[in-house]
Amino acid sequence: MIEIKRTDSQNTEFKKLVELLNADLAQRDGKTHPLSQFNKISNLNHVVLAVKEGKAIGCGAISEYDLNTMEIKRMYVSPIARRQRIGEKILSELENWSKELGSTKCLLFMGSKQPEANALYNRNGYMPIPNYGPLKDIPDSFCFAKDLL
Repeated sequence: MIEIKRTDSQNTEFKKLVELLNADLAQRDGKTHPLSQFNKISNLNHVVLAVKEGKAIGCGAISEYDLNTMEIKRMYVSPIARRQRIGEKILSELENWSKELGSTKCLLFMGSKQPEANALYNRNGYMPIPNYGPLKDIPDSFCFAKDLL
């Protein structure tokens, strides 16, 4: 049974999962990839953990992008827990939390070497959008958005 838990970026389990995420991304993209500058977690007030048998196995977060939009950040599921739709549970909770906070849209970015994430977002209604903000100058990044109904 997977429990979905809301917390913030001070949560120790979240910090451990983010370390694993950063290591995975460094392996896929290289340690100095331009996207790594956006990996900071110190001020995330809206974090979701997926917990199984008392152990955090996945995470995600949202932060305010503008008055109507939340940006999804730091999505990760431990390799041993993948292919069980845990990412979808985390994503759904982040979308619900975004709506509770008054947002009507979620957006996100990811590197081009994350086919699992790309499939997750496509399966869940996220549409490709032009690279936004500082991502405009990073050619191997993908940006997506979804209107929350």
